Amino acid sequence: MIDQLELKQSTIRPWRLDDAESLTRHANNRKVWRALRDRFPHPYTAEDARKFLEATVKFEPITIFCIEVNGAAVGGIGIHLGNDVHRHTAELGYWLGDEFWARGVMTEAVGAFTDFCFDRFSLRRIYAEPFANNPASARVLEKAGFTFEGRLKNNVLKDGELLDSLLYARTK
Repeated sequence: MIDQLELKQSTIRPWRLDDAESLTRHANNRKVWRALRDRFPHPYTAEDARKFLEATVKFEPITIFCIEVNGAAVGGIGIHLGNDVHRHTAELGYWLGDEFWARGVMTEAVGAFTDFCFDRFSLRRIYAEPFANNPASARVLEKAGFTFEGRLKNNVLKDGELLDSLLYARTK
């Protein structure tokens, strides 16, 4: 079991109940929300943080982690494990407070976390589907060793806009 991954720019660790204030501050951002699925609320309230943290700290195995920078919870990273015929596959998701964008924090986190997941779980493939209007996320995946596999046309409806999504994967 992982306690945490100590990286150069951040620490990846399990979420804690006392992360609520920092989580709310960094998650309550329209620019962050526009790159995520609708289950990530906007506005992101203290009540949203409380509910998320209460559910997440009990979850086993731990698959959703906090990204901590300078002692504060500033983002999240996790996988959704597949089942049935997809039991050796997982979908990767991540977000980061916008004041930490374009600093290499997420590229480092995605690479290290993907390696951890291949070691920790019985996975052969980890994939991500960033929205096509988010080239920064595509660059993060490419720099972390993911390969572009295709464009999914008209795949998501976000904020009233029909968007393509991009399929990236790393295999073991």
